Amino acid sequence: MGDAPKTLLKVLCDRDRISYSKFEEMFTDIGRRLFGPDTSNPTCGETQFRRWTAGKLVTLPGPKTCRILTTMWPGYTAEQLFGPPPEIDPQAPAFDLEERVRMTARKAHEGADASSSSISDHTIDELRDRVVGLAHSYHRLSAAKAFEQAEGLHNEIDRHRGRTRVPVQEQALMILNGQTAALLSVAAFDLGYLSSARTFARTAALYGENSRFTPLRAYADGTMAYIAYHTGDTTEAVAKANQALSYGGLGDVAQRRLHAIQARSYAHLGDWDSAHRAMQLSQEGDQNRRDDLHDAVGGEFGFSEERLAMSNSTTALLVGDPAQAETSARRALALLEQRPQGDQSSHVRASAAADIAQARLLDDDVDGAAEALTPVWDVPVEQRNTGIVLRTARIGRTLARPGYHGAVLPTQLREQIEEFTRLSPPYRLGPSVSLLAIEG
Repeated sequence: MGDAPKTLLKVLCDRDRISYSKFEEMFTDIGRRLFGPDTSNPTCGETQFRRWTAGKLVTLPGPKTCRILTTMWPGYTAEQLFGPPPEIDPQAPAFDLEERVRMTARKAHEGADASSSSISDHTIDELRDRVVGLAHSYHRLSAAKAFEQAEGLHNEIDRHRGRTRVPVQEQALMILNGQTAALLSVAAFDLGYLSSARTFARTAALYGENSRFTPLRAYADGTMAYIAYHTGDTTEAVAKANQALSYGGLGDVAQRRLHAIQARSYAHLGDWDSAHRAMQLSQEGDQNRRDDLHDAVGGEFGFSEERLAMSNSTTALLVGDPAQAETSARRALALLEQRPQGDQSSHVRASAAADIAQARLLDDDVDGAAEALTPVWDVPVEQRNTGIVLRTARIGRTLARPGYHGAVLPTQLREQIEEFTRLSPPYRLGPSVSLLAIEG
């Protein structure tokens, strides 16, 4: 037990895989955001970091240092961070019997399969079920947790790929690896790591190409399209969306998703006529066409009606149509409410609410915008992903216009948005500087 962590800070650094270099980078960046680029900002050398995590402090550091640390791990006080780790993490979920049973079942299956010199088809079925399960639970997870699960599954599938030379099994495992790469791309994007998200999407597209699984290629190209317009490469966004739509064998859900992405790509490019045309096409596909990814797997690979309405509300804002934006966003919220509570996406709810707020601000209705933002503040810290952060940041920029200077409510909303985004994973953990210039 002599190697047990002495402080909660050490436990959290280990849990989040934060080395000293990463800690120092995060510590300095958050200090700059909290207190400005001041040479008097707190710093943390490696020796000091080792003392902090080893529990060798007698008194707490200064107030600025404590504020930085509690920003890095919201929900904990400085006293808790420098104190001994609790036996039960107060932010960890309660004991989950279902997860315990699931893990034991997996271990038993892996042990049985390892006794064989080749892969059982049952193993591939088990891996496929886990990919489907992750795709369907994605909206309930934090992006960091989703990334962790997808990474573990991706690595496990990779290990099994090295144990078979049966072509049909190799193809099945290649498709599953491509699907986990696609989920890693979504999670990386939600965390704000846009460059890595693009790499994962390209990996998924390559798996789709090598396995001749067209729906995966289309999904990955669509993902690359929205990464492209979020990073300002609007021409590439349009090209990727159009390329994905050129593939055959796609179902109605895939077509709906790609036309919505295409519409946003055209809107960012400034081609409003094409954007309107693509939005219309995204709402027309109902020809009972299905495919083996967007429909058969579904979940994060699907594209629900409420998600479509939410996406089109953002596109309507980009083309300067606040009335249509609010109508689409309201439809998204109404459709969402028809789903069971556990199937409701906080991302869709918060994004649609933010779009309503922005639409009202464009009509100079600050009170209406404040009312619309109410659901946004309820999003848990770890689920404040890139899409939500960018939409709230856009509202903050609107409220910073000269016409609102000195007004009480716009100032309060702007400060609330700054606090909301400051605690979000893309700003707290990700490369936040790259997000500042992105238009939501």
